[in-house]
Amino acid sequence: PQPSAGTQRQAASAPQGQKRPLNRAPCQLGPRDEAFQHRPRAPSCPPGAGISRAQVWKKGGRMFSILLAVHLALLACTLVSSGAFEKIAVHDYDVFFLLTVMMLIVIVWIIFYLVNTSRCPDAILCKDSHAGPVWLRGRSLILFAIFSLVMDVFKIGYYSSFYSCLSAIKIIYPIVQAIFVIVQVRWLCSLCLDLMPFPFFCRCGLMLTLTTNLAVWMSAVTDESVHKEAKWATGMRSGSTEECNCNSQICQIFKNGYFWLYPFNIEYSLFASAMVYVMWKNVGRFIDHHSHHIHRLKFRLFRRTFFVGIVLGLIILVSGLGVLIVYEVRVNSSHEASKKNEALTMYYIFNIVCLGLMSLVCIGGSVIYRFDKRDMDRHKNPTRTLDVALLMGAALGQYAISYYSIVAIVASTPRDSISALNLTYALLMIAQHTFQNIFIIEGLHRQPPKEDHKHDLRQKDPYGLTFLVQSLAGPKKINWRRKFLREISMFLLLSNIILWIMPAFGARPQFDNDKELNFYGDSMWPAIVDICLPFGIFYRMHAVASLLEVYIMS
Repeated sequence: PQPSAGTQRQAASAPQGQKRPLNRAPCQLGPRDEAFQHRPRAPSCPPGAGISRAQVWKKGGRMFSILLAVHLALLACTLVSSGAFEKIAVHDYDVFFLLTVMMLIVIVWIIFYLVNTSRCPDAILCKDSHAGPVWLRGRSLILFAIFSLVMDVFKIGYYSSFYSCLSAIKIIYPIVQAIFVIVQVRWLCSLCLDLMPFPFFCRCGLMLTLTTNLAVWMSAVTDESVHKEAKWATGMRSGSTEECNCNSQICQIFKNGYFWLYPFNIEYSLFASAMVYVMWKNVGRFIDHHSHHIHRLKFRLFRRTFFVGIVLGLIILVSGLGVLIVYEVRVNSSHEASKKNEALTMYYIFNIVCLGLMSLVCIGGSVIYRFDKRDMDRHKNPTRTLDVALLMGAALGQYAISYYSIVAIVASTPRDSISALNLTYALLMIAQHTFQNIFIIEGLHRQPPKEDHKHDLRQKDPYGLTFLVQSLAGPKKINWRRKFLREISMFLLLSNIILWIMPAFGARPQFDNDKELNFYGDSMWPAIVDICLPFGIFYRMHAVASLLEVYIMS
């Protein structure tokens, strides 16, 4: 039915920048409208239909891409886990071959997509200002990518030192990985916020990219675990080049260098996976450009702050670095039990103090939120949904390790001072993760404060001179609640950085303390730690990203 004259006048008189009321049924979208809708189209389905053809294609494309990702992820997980054990006839070069093929396919897909999008006149690339946190949209992903490239250079140098006794795929793999990182970063930095055209093609390609990043992450975690914990996990391969000799000094530098850079490559793969997932969610998504909840916030570190959170956070960070150095020296270079116990005691005391302060600060921040007058942001936001899911999911890894430790300490005898410190450390780890998740999730669901605008009036006289008339209404002072929230966010951010550095760069009290190892055995406990600890390490870096977002929004 045609709209009435009154409806036409209402649509014509609607203010510019607002959605005009359209007298259309939801089934009137055609297949090409799925990428982005700018103007109404003619009906493409009979009146009264329950679902549009675009919705059918959207659901089918999503389901197919999810199934593709699940099967590829299971295949990669099977090969990676099988290649870590000596008794299974799957070698590391089999894993490298699969990952190399997957990365080459993704590189070809990205280049094909970029070329076709640039040549297609109908490709409408619209930016979603919520798609990707400030941390990911900044230079941090590029920083992780740079360290990943350095790691690939060290790998190439290490494998080239004895290429005569190695498979060629071990040298080809880091070269392809370096190209993959460069192409993907260039693509993510330019198009990570796009609402993409070609829905079915994009969904499958994005899921393939996401699965490839996760497979590279699984391979890096497994390789690092085999290298660091081979003396505990019996039956695992001691290294990928056990039949070759690395006797030269330059070879040892390359070998130690790329193992030290593994944490950055691990974080890069996970952050890239998160960004690709947001892009996948944005395929076919509708956006109102003039929506009132789109905010462009600027990062100002030293503006309107008491510096208390920064100072305390820097003290924790520097102290933690000192504790890590002393811990590594005493545990790895000394075979005396007394020095090892002193290092464990120092490590546990530092973490107990740090976790206790962080828990109290998170509780204080949650109390301040009860008096915060900012509105809740209830709009649909794929990135925020992903952030919350990653925080809750990654925390499960540390929860599992803590609960296993609690059971082992309580059920075993005798109980000494280190066991008491370990029990306190495990309990505080659970409490700190819980309170911090509550604080971050509440902060992410708050509306940013309204900007204070200056009311300066400019007047011109007939002779061309400009007079500035200052208005009585000046900028308001920042609220004390926002100041405290900024201090809390900065303190938690710096504290999470040191709690990421410690386990990522070698501090593993789970193996240096024999309590859990003796209780669960040499096969079960290393498996628990190898599976759960990577999620705990990722939680810290993702918490840093979310806390930076909370700091800016405060």
